Amino acid sequence: MTIEGMHVSEAVLEINVTDFKAKCLALFKELEARRYTKVVVTRRGKPIAELAPAQTEVPDPYGCLAGRAIIPRELDLTSPILEDVPEAESYDPGR
Repeated sequence: MTIEGMHVSEAVLEINVTDFKAKCLALFKELEARRYTKVVVTRRGKPIAELAPAQTEVPDPYGCLAGRAIIPRELDLTSPILEDVPEAESYDPGR
């Protein structure tokens, strides 16, 4: 579909740089509303820039690995892993 210097195909808008300059703010609103997956700005028919909507959904890092590890029931995660726990005073950085 072609509309006054714009070519739209599969939610991708192709527009020449002169028309883009005149319709810039309206195109940003269209991107924000997710009416296009991207806008391709052209000069003399050749692409010079691509605009796409910003990623607004940031995945929550907490709980993202839930269910990814299997811990056997017999494993006690609260028990010490070292049998001989060194005291803070006995640490020698020169060793």
